Amino acid sequence: MVQQTSGSASAELNRLRDEINRYNYQYYVLDEPTVPDAEYDRLFQQLKAIEQQHPEWITPDSPSQRVGAQPLASFTTVAHEKPMLSLDNAFADDDLIAFDKRLKDRLGFDGSIEYACEPKLDGIAISLLYEDGLLVRALTRGDGLNGEDITANVRTIKSVPLKLYGDDYPSRLEVRGEIFMPKAGFAALNEAARAADEKVFVNPRNAAAGSLRQLDSRITARRPLQLCAYSVGIHEGQALPAKHTDILHHLKRWGFAPNDQLKTAQSIDECIAYHQALGEKRDSLAYDIDGVVFKVNAITQQETLGFVSRAPRWAIAYKFPAQEEMTTLDAVEFQVGRTGSITPVARLAPVFVGGVTVSNATLHNRDEIARLDVRVGDTVIVRRAGDVIPQVVAVVKERRPDDASEIVFPSECPICGSPATEVPGEAAIRCEGGLICPAQRKEAIRHFASRKAMDIDGLGDKLVEQLVDKSLITTVADLFSLTREQLAGLERMGEKSADNLLLALETSKTTSLARFIYALGIREVGEATARNLSAHFGQLDALAAADEETLQGVDDVGPVVAHFIRDFFVEPENIEIITRLRALGVNWPETDKSAEVDIPQPLADQTVVITGTLESMSRDEAGEQLRALGAKVAGSVSKKTSFIVAGPGAGSKLTKAEALGVEVLDEAALVALLAQHSNE
Repeated sequence: MVQQTSGSASAELNRLRDEINRYNYQYYVLDEPTVPDAEYDRLFQQLKAIEQQHPEWITPDSPSQRVGAQPLASFTTVAHEKPMLSLDNAFADDDLIAFDKRLKDRLGFDGSIEYACEPKLDGIAISLLYEDGLLVRALTRGDGLNGEDITANVRTIKSVPLKLYGDDYPSRLEVRGEIFMPKAGFAALNEAARAADEKVFVNPRNAAAGSLRQLDSRITARRPLQLCAYSVGIHEGQALPAKHTDILHHLKRWGFAPNDQLKTAQSIDECIAYHQALGEKRDSLAYDIDGVVFKVNAITQQETLGFVSRAPRWAIAYKFPAQEEMTTLDAVEFQVGRTGSITPVARLAPVFVGGVTVSNATLHNRDEIARLDVRVGDTVIVRRAGDVIPQVVAVVKERRPDDASEIVFPSECPICGSPATEVPGEAAIRCEGGLICPAQRKEAIRHFASRKAMDIDGLGDKLVEQLVDKSLITTVADLFSLTREQLAGLERMGEKSADNLLLALETSKTTSLARFIYALGIREVGEATARNLSAHFGQLDALAAADEETLQGVDDVGPVVAHFIRDFFVEPENIEIITRLRALGVNWPETDKSAEVDIPQPLADQTVVITGTLESMSRDEAGEQLRALGAKVAGSVSKKTSFIVAGPGAGSKLTKAEALGVEVLDEAALVALLAQHSNE
């Protein structure tokens, strides 16, 4: 390595700092990374090497200073120069309409007010003070008048600029925003905590708050925190734009990331429509939100409206139904799944959460109960988000009654009375009854008939219950021997319904090998593994004859899954059921892999995401055709996505693809692509 002169080293240091800051801006603000992570890491190491040779050149705004410093003894309380106010809340459309009317009355006009619309992130409010473009202080909201100085921690967050971008910012600027933890980062953090047998966080907001209040900023530096800027407090030395949304666009130029869902509304009706639309896509967002904030967009109107008590008159938060609530755990019952796993289910005092009344929630398994230290009679926090099964996430132990009782797992299956045994290496206990257990039988049949398996239209849960309880079926093969008379005699089943189900059963007989493998319900064999097994073996008999070593040669099949597959196919009862199904007409195309020539896969190494509604085919059918051409069909958009197929109703995936510059095909382009390669 050529020895650098002091001058050249100083110039290189400045170049590296500017380049790394630019890449941070592109990655965290524009969401348009221009270099791979490996290149970023190389530049960062070069920067650190120069600073190690010249420690006197290290400045507070250097990217190297994000890694955290020595622990603090405590946080210092600092007064806000301009109070950080709270917002009034709206909980219904009428509240929002009344808010709009109050503003018009105070402004003295009947026209429409333009509003800025932003998601209300469920995070921690923060105040960032910049002087001459450099971050000098970060305070929590605290009580609105005083906050805690957490500058050392905030400096570790990569989406917080240590030095403002550009040169047209005010000489003194206070930026306000929300520190939050994205859902994916939260899941990874808790997964790592569980693996290390450490305490897990209840929700992303709890995790963000705990991360920000670490006295050791090196811990904060390891947490996946991000900043979303939403306003400006004090500003000196330069006037700001006349509209709130334009101020946020300026903040983006200076290195901050406003919310990607920011919009303007020209009336309160458009605000209501925005709230409804965002509520529908809430669960698909990468971060938690608990409502929408509406602000009068014109700064002059904000100034005219002023403040009342500790809230601005010109802004309001329209909350979504709470996703977490408190209730009491009245009892615990145990359910049996299709593989015999016995799962504890909490019976709760009914509580309205996530927009519905919840009276049951999952407790997962014995380990989760021990981690929560939950008992019957406890006051618990229940969380429900979208279609996710409600779950107990925490216990309010200060409310524990004296007669709270520990949860005792059964030694026998609660359904069939067979022994319930612990499985080495698992947190679950399992019923050993197999198909003599009605619960396992019902779950196995439900799974077999499900849309992604055999797709038997009309065979719902209640009908399965009746068929098993009346002993009309004991295995999935019995489904294809049902008669019109048997079905028509069931509750709520007339002759027409019976005929429709028989037609659906007949239609389902022609399927694919991948769907059939998935429908068999082999432990740990999901859709993707079933597709890999089908592609690898081509024939069911070849799969059934494979030993564990051969099975482990299939993508995504490790020793555990290979063992489950082998156990399934050496069980005589399973082979008998498969033989009966084939005899009853269940069929699928097979391929002789031993004689197979290489099939061209023009989309090999390409990753595709399908979103929205397709008219000429289902998304599953589109996915199967793309996989047949070698493509990997993924569920989320990333930098590695080759292209997405977007039909009507495409939401956040399309937005992210456009932001990342990923190619977008409509349905017509997809059909043309499939046709092109099918003719090659």
